[in-house]
Amino acid sequence: MNQLNLLQVTEESSLSTPSQCTEPEFVQPFKEVFELSTLVGQNLAVSLLKGALAIASPSGRLAHNRLAPAYLFAGPEGVGKSLAAKCFLAQALNIHNLANQPDLLWVEPTYLHHGQLLNESELAASGVQPKSAPLLRIEQVREITQFLSRSPLNAPFKAVVIQNAEKMQPNTTNALLKTLEETTTGTIILLSSQPQRLLPTITSRCQIIPFHRLTDVEMKAVFERIGQVEIFNNPVVMTLAAGSPGQAIVHHEQLQSIPRQLLKQLATPIANPLTALSIAKEIEATLEFHQQVWLLDYLQHCWRKSLNHSDWLSKLSAAKNSLFKASPRLIWEVLLLSQ
Repeated sequence: MNQLNLLQVTEESSLSTPSQCTEPEFVQPFKEVFELSTLVGQNLAVSLLKGALAIASPSGRLAHNRLAPAYLFAGPEGVGKSLAAKCFLAQALNIHNLANQPDLLWVEPTYLHHGQLLNESELAASGVQPKSAPLLRIEQVREITQFLSRSPLNAPFKAVVIQNAEKMQPNTTNALLKTLEETTTGTIILLSSQPQRLLPTITSRCQIIPFHRLTDVEMKAVFERIGQVEIFNNPVVMTLAAGSPGQAIVHHEQLQSIPRQLLKQLATPIANPLTALSIAKEIEATLEFHQQVWLLDYLQHCWRKSLNHSDWLSKLSAAKNSLFKASPRLIWEVLLLSQ
């Protein structure tokens, strides 16, 4: 199967991904063993990565110039792309403790706040409500270029992982393309759940590693392994996850964090205007911003089952986009009153 076909298969899978707030990729929380054999349900990706390592190590010692200068790990959120990158680099760099590794740079989308670039966890720690979605910015590509220009300290080569690579501004894309064209001293791994949003000139310079959604059997095996079978046994969570262990964990945690009474009240659209206003006030007062974003995704699942028209889906989608731009309480009032 050539790269074009691999990308097409992955795009079809990614296009069906439910809209979600930013979530971490699936990892195994009970231990950190960065071996490709720990990946579940990604046989093709594992085979391609093991093949790349075998080609780069013909005599048992890795030759960096035999690795591709760039890889694109493409597939839905939460199916193991980040874990695969860690496993691949742990073996390629011959370093099993990737924490604070000076020859590895992990880049993720950021928010711009008072002139500072903050990632998801940093923004949450600051208590600031995001006004827009996070982006990969040109300053970060410049940091990548500078990082790759320096010699490795204690590894055979330098490596960069770019998470959510599709979240690039146009000028960032052009800067990254130039970096990909000039990089000879390191390897760049792009992780993307929406590879169709990347420029063809970017994907053409990468070896594509496709990732896919897991089957029910594979999902069960994952949660048995990590000792969280209760997640697999929750039909709502499994429906929302759609074959993604990482998404299942996120949905489970979010579902547990929302008051049960509130979920019960929102099981169907609110008919009483006063009740709608009261619930909108409660949502703003009790839920964090990321919980409100998740709740709109959850309502798409609930209301799709109970309503016969598609207007509500577009209303929920519009509400989600508006959360970044206006008062959350106003958004919820408009949504819940639009009967």
